[in-house]
Amino acid sequence: MERRHFLKNTALTVGATSLFNTSFATENTSKVVKNSFKLKYAPHFGMFENNAGKDLIDQLKFMADQGFTAMEDNGMMGRTTEMQTKIGETMAKLGMTMGVFVHNFDNWPVSTSLTSGNKEWREKFIKQSHAAVEVAKRVNAKWITVVPGNYDRTLPIGIQTAHVIETLRQGAAIFEPHGLVMVLEALSDTPDLFLRYTDQTFMICKAVNSPSCKFLFDMYHMQRNEGNIIKNIDLVWDETGYFQIGDNPGRKEPTSGEMNYKKIFQHIYKKAKASGRDFVFGMEHGNAQPGKEGEMALIKAYVESDNFEI
Repeated sequence: MERRHFLKNTALTVGATSLFNTSFATENTSKVVKNSFKLKYAPHFGMFENNAGKDLIDQLKFMADQGFTAMEDNGMMGRTTEMQTKIGETMAKLGMTMGVFVHNFDNWPVSTSLTSGNKEWREKFIKQSHAAVEVAKRVNAKWITVVPGNYDRTLPIGIQTAHVIETLRQGAAIFEPHGLVMVLEALSDTPDLFLRYTDQTFMICKAVNSPSCKFLFDMYHMQRNEGNIIKNIDLVWDETGYFQIGDNPGRKEPTSGEMNYKKIFQHIYKKAKASGRDFVFGMEHGNAQPGKEGEMALIKAYVESDNFEI
């Protein structure tokens, strides 16, 4: 079955063509009509596998067919060199931007890693930073997610913070010549995690003082930890390099929880346009509903949330 016919049948199955402008074939022509999103939303592998199949390249093509212009993959460093290259080449052909992948130096949330000042952890971080540069080249990536790990309860908080800053400065020195950016992700998964708040991350980025060290503002985690999303976005704007999405509670797509993502997206869009900046918005969340229908409903939620006045 040709891909455009497959997409038409999928959309008709859930009645999506009458509700929103997802990819579909019109009655009088076989031309595919894509969503035209205002922002660079980045799905991840597995998000659409019920419609696109398990093959990663087919999933990329499905994302592009739906109008998504970016993709992120936390596990990219664990993929084979051949697959990384294939993903990078495919995304280039599709005109898609590569979002974040995760710097895999740590096994958080088990270890204290960068907070402890342990020489072994620092050397591991540096070694994997060099490896991350090579991965970034293969997939045309710019952003690399870094999580410092857990608190070291044996040390004062200021000492831990200094250890993190010192190591991140060494990482920035590796990434700067290649135009790559570590984006520090503050998390809400467990209270043991060292990096949890916007002001804390902002302060560390200022201390590292490098274009290669910025804040990954994951709006799901920040809603859980502190709320006040729009005001905090404004406060840390200058040190923010990347956004991730997830509604709360549940960590699913926009419209599934309490967060007004249409307003949030509108605010970021206008602020970014005024300042000449451009962001990728990682869709780091699950699907609220299962199966093919759930995947199409997720796309519908993004179409609705992206439908803001400019």
